[in-house]
Amino acid sequence: MAKQTRLSSLIESVMNIVIGYAVGLLSQLVIFPFFDIHVSMRTNLLIGAWFTVVSLIRSYVIRRWFNARLHKAAQEVARSVSNE
Repeated sequence: MAKQTRLSSLIESVMNIVIGYAVGLLSQLVIFPFFDIHVSMRTNLLIGAWFTVVSLIRSYVIRRWFNARLHKAAQEVARSVSNE
């Protein structure tokens, strides 16, 4: 099993976030008026940008954490198999 590199994790996360940003922005444009929230397009873009930055950091950290855990678990299994 090949270990995903940090760069690959970042690229995947960025693609996910770009798509999420577009979906989030469209959602804001549709949902905000239902809650009587009326903001400019610039404000919508800035709100979306803040959530995007937070989401990018969250996604990258979680992916790296899981990747490290899976790599460690694979090493432990390999050691236990080789000791048998």
